[in-house]
Amino acid sequence: MLTIDRDILRLAVPALGALVAEPLFLLTDTALVGHLGADALAGLGIASTVLQTAVGLLIFLAYATTPAVARRLGAGDRPGAIRAGIDGMWLALAVGVALALVGWPLAGTLAGAFASTPVVTAEATTYLTVSLIGLPGMLVVIAATGLLRGLQDTRTPLVVAVSGFAANAALNALLIYGAGWGIAGSAAGTVLAQWGMAAVYVTMAVRAARASGVRMRPGLDGVTGAATAGGWLFVRTASLRTALVASTVVAASLGVTQLAAFQIVMTIFSTLAFVLDSLAIAGQAMIGHGLGASQVERVHAVTRRLVRWGVLSGVLLGIAVAVLAPFAGRLFSPDAGVQSAVTVTLWVMAAGIPLAGFVFVLDGVLIGAGDARYLAVTGLVNLAVYAPLLAAVAAAVSQPAGAAGPVGTPGLVWLWAAFGFGYIGARALTLGLRARGSRWVVTGAPS
Repeated sequence: MLTIDRDILRLAVPALGALVAEPLFLLTDTALVGHLGADALAGLGIASTVLQTAVGLLIFLAYATTPAVARRLGAGDRPGAIRAGIDGMWLALAVGVALALVGWPLAGTLAGAFASTPVVTAEATTYLTVSLIGLPGMLVVIAATGLLRGLQDTRTPLVVAVSGFAANAALNALLIYGAGWGIAGSAAGTVLAQWGMAAVYVTMAVRAARASGVRMRPGLDGVTGAATAGGWLFVRTASLRTALVASTVVAASLGVTQLAAFQIVMTIFSTLAFVLDSLAIAGQAMIGHGLGASQVERVHAVTRRLVRWGVLSGVLLGIAVAVLAPFAGRLFSPDAGVQSAVTVTLWVMAAGIPLAGFVFVLDGVLIGAGDARYLAVTGLVNLAVYAPLLAAVAAAVSQPAGAAGPVGTPGLVWLWAAFGFGYIGARALTLGLRARGSRWVVTGAPS
């Protein structure tokens, strides 16, 4: 067990730094934009939801690549592992360019779909329009990260992510306040940082390909295979993003103050989720490698240890959030109403973080095993469980003025309770049932 724990920490600790750096892009934007006013912060909330949906739907570029590369590496085929990663990077670039071209003329329509005030919609449109320029670069970064994780290297993504975060923070401060670009400066700073990180990864991929005698040109079979393998993971991720977007829509109906508070709380939750996902990343790499090498007993042992680490980490994070909740809102907004709503909602969130730790770890285990079809199907089931809970909150907040019901900040609390215990709880049940069996344990390299 000590050997397994050491392997988990060897992969998870560097992955933690790299994963936390990604939401720190958004945390930095949130903190800097928050001091431009509630309208700008609410606009950022809408725009970031759209962008995170696009990027989140395509996270399979990393999640499909990591186990495929790890399995090939475990089976002794390093050139094949690198080839799989490079094909994923080409797919990421093509998809990113296509999405940016489609997204530019639709930016205003997408921002307006959240039915907020005209000022908030304008701020969201500005941020979204500029940010789309960085989308292809961000997707290349995601795919390249999957390649390195599959090669059991989580240290390099840490270095690149930290460097990118530092550049992002400096550029945002300079462009928002120094150049006076406002919310557009925040988006531009992030775009420059994203493309810088992509350039670093492309350079690394070229060197690795030359060292292993692998060509850099895209292979049609490889790119098509990467897209096909990620299809089920796309469905799985689409269900997750649908739940988050639907939650944001309901939050928008509560008012600008509550939407701004929801943006802060969701940003904090996303940061904690990435912290927990560092264990999941270790699981993806270790489970994929173990199955490629046909080490079934080790795979089960790793799974048990990861679950314990996930729940314990969730308990510790929950305690930290509960203690810091009264002070968190002040970091992101000077508005007293926003601060109060953030405090109460964070207390509710803190109670559910251990459950989230269980969910994130098992999700990583099954992704590493290539059990994407089950994750896709149960993702739709989980969404079906969450839908009536969300509808109940939406119905309550739409009551006439003066009627009893969870409107305003109480409505925000009920919204988070539905998400944190209803939706996450459904995921915990479906993942837990699968992990108890052995149908997901399939050995050998991918075909």
